[in-house]
Amino acid sequence: MEDNFGNYFNQTGKVAREYLETRLDLIKLQAAGKLSKALGLFFSLTMAFLLFFFVIVFLGMVVGFWIGEMTGSFTIGFGCAAGLFVVLFLIILLFRKQLIQRPLAKLLITELVDEITDNDEQSNHIHNQREQRAKEQQPVDPGYVPDDEATENTAKG
Repeated sequence: MEDNFGNYFNQTGKVAREYLETRLDLIKLQAAGKLSKALGLFFSLTMAFLLFFFVIVFLGMVVGFWIGEMTGSFTIGFGCAAGLFVVLFLIILLFRKQLIQRPLAKLLITELVDEITDNDEQSNHIHNQREQRAKEQQPVDPGYVPDDEATENTAKG
């Protein structure tokens, strides 16, 4: 009898150890997946910024040479181009929340929410099973009209 209990606890300990090791490996893989997605987003944004930077630099040179030829002085041309850059910098500085911070925050939040919903759909959590069972058990009433539509229709008529 004691031998059976000892064997049972020994086997249970092995299974629990294997479970914890597997769970740790799963957490490591999930973290690596999230890190790779974040790094991919970071590098793509960095490359887009560098491309934008080079386009702006070369457009500034074109504008400087163009104004320089028009005025006969490259100093005046590049001075005007530098003035345009200062104005552009001030506009970006004043409207940085609307132009940069909010769109980037929305992009990051969208990526995170999409990943979380994908993980929830793929996982087999108990709350997902409950929601699925609740949807399957509810009969569909063809005469049902949501409250918003009902109040709109009665207000019109």
